[in-house]
Amino acid sequence: MVRVLVVYDSRTGNTEKAAFLIAEGARSVKGVNCVVKKVDEVALDDLLSADGVMVGSPTYYGGMSAKVKDLIDRSIAVHGKLEGKVGAAFTTSGGTATGAETTLLSIIKAMLIHGMIIKGNPRDKHYGLAVVEAPENDEDKELCREFGRSFAELTLKLSRISK
Repeated sequence: MVRVLVVYDSRTGNTEKAAFLIAEGARSVKGVNCVVKKVDEVALDDLLSADGVMVGSPTYYGGMSAKVKDLIDRSIAVHGKLEGKVGAAFTTSGGTATGAETTLLSIIKAMLIHGMIIKGNPRDKHYGLAVVEAPENDEDKELCREFGRSFAELTLKLSRISK
């Protein structure tokens, strides 16, 4: 069974809602076990035991939250051990053109430094999932589920190749 870890920070609940919808999509893929954890509850062993790691943060001044940054800073202790794992980022923001893409890139940059394989999207939301405020309407909810589904499918595919 492939393990996908969805890590998130959420002050208002918007990013948390996105995280659980993403997990719903990931869990719809046969052969995938998806665990959702608040960033405060994530140990470095959680990162090591996952085949794919998705990190979500609210957009704060065009970057990730301090709690997500702390996890990334602590991940220095496992540098080189996340290589080849699948990674992706998601964010919620207060509006359009408010820093969502730079937030995604700040998370993805750390994943690339770890040697992770980043899941992009050639159709829309190229750098990861970005939702304005909470995913409340059907379109945003489906975007979250599809992001989780496609991430889980890639993680499963790459896991089969590497074994």
